[in-house]
Amino acid sequence: MSSLFDDPREGTATAEVDAGAPLAVRMRPRALDEVVGQQHLLGPRAPLRRLVESDEPMSLVLYGPPGTGKTTLAHVISLATKRQFVQLSALDAGVKEVRAVITAAKRELTYAGRRTVLFIDEVHRFSKTQQDSLLSAVEDRIVSLIAATTENPFFSVVSPLLSRSLVLALQPLSDDDLRAVLRRALTSERGLAGAVTLPEDAEDHLVRIAGGDARKALTALESGAGAAKAAGADVLDLATLETAVAQAAVRYDRQGDQHYDVASALIKSIRGSDVDAALHYLARMVAAGEDPRFIARRLVISASEDIGMADPTALLTAVAAADAVAFIGMPEGHFPLAQAVVHLATAPKSHAVTVGMSESMADVHAGLAGPVPPGLRDAHYAGASKLGHGKTYDYPHAHPDGVVPQQYPPDALVGKDYYRPTSRGAEARLVERLAKLRAIVRRSR
Repeated sequence: MSSLFDDPREGTATAEVDAGAPLAVRMRPRALDEVVGQQHLLGPRAPLRRLVESDEPMSLVLYGPPGTGKTTLAHVISLATKRQFVQLSALDAGVKEVRAVITAAKRELTYAGRRTVLFIDEVHRFSKTQQDSLLSAVEDRIVSLIAATTENPFFSVVSPLLSRSLVLALQPLSDDDLRAVLRRALTSERGLAGAVTLPEDAEDHLVRIAGGDARKALTALESGAGAAKAAGADVLDLATLETAVAQAAVRYDRQGDQHYDVASALIKSIRGSDVDAALHYLARMVAAGEDPRFIARRLVISASEDIGMADPTALLTAVAAADAVAFIGMPEGHFPLAQAVVHLATAPKSHAVTVGMSESMADVHAGLAGPVPPGLRDAHYAGASKLGHGKTYDYPHAHPDGVVPQQYPPDALVGKDYYRPTSRGAEARLVERLAKLRAIVRRSR
């Protein structure tokens, strides 16, 4: 792909761009003031602007979704600082290439007094060994590393490299940011130079399908403008744009941190009883090729964690959906998953089971256990009766009501209420029954 550089891998950055380069490349900013969005990094006292203006030899890890400006910022920094610029992609570079760059950077610093910016795109694809090969050069500031990643660096970048770098998180562009990017591309001589105009409804569509990704917005604009010009039109209307850009790609990396973000959003939407949002996140996971077993497992957990006894059938539905997916596979498996999501999202909610188990576990970890009461101990093996095991046990089925006064918990936990049912759904019926049961069972204490 063409870039802002005479040589896309090494050299001093220049502003020359091939006229035949993609629109997203041609419109790449050449100065910090041209960058749209990321004001938390580029404001007057923000860390990135301070870094560039002071020309500090600092290393960076730029983390954010596609199209938010990671590569752009690396280019702008190189242009502003006048340093030697070397670009590597983790897709096709290894330890050998990294060491060659470091050797050249040492030579440049020693003989020419010029520092080197090493930009590594998709650094999360580097192995631990490859990342470790950067450590000494980064620590000694032989190179100023700018590493870009779409994945959470605290999961994908080795800790020693993170500790030697400033981690900056980039945010998806806002709708207003995207509109600014599109309008600049429509009028700029580097862009479409007024060849087409964009009605408001077509602009809204571009903003919507871009999803905060400037590259996606510009790519779609370029495709639509090409279709309009081919038809002899100077207006890129909505119909032409929709034809040129049939469908927005789902941006969801099931191996990266968005895997966890979307899964979290699904469960939180179910917990919040927003069935429509829950179905949206389910659709995103299915469209991205997420493992349906992972989705089903999360639904089974949600059925107990967030619904519990407020609707005991929720767990049955979730387990049935998991079994159905395993039986019929995908793509049809998304139907039982959707049924389970609808059931769980619309069910009455209670986390009383979750709270009860959590509090019980906390007491166990705190040492509140104690010996099992003698009457409850196993009395089936030889010699148990001599130890008094089971001697005082009162068999509930021998009584008309099937419930008898008897101590079940260890002494330290007598009278402790872990399960506290809510008044929601089927659990409401348990409030009165549980009070009666506890009154009978604890009567002898």
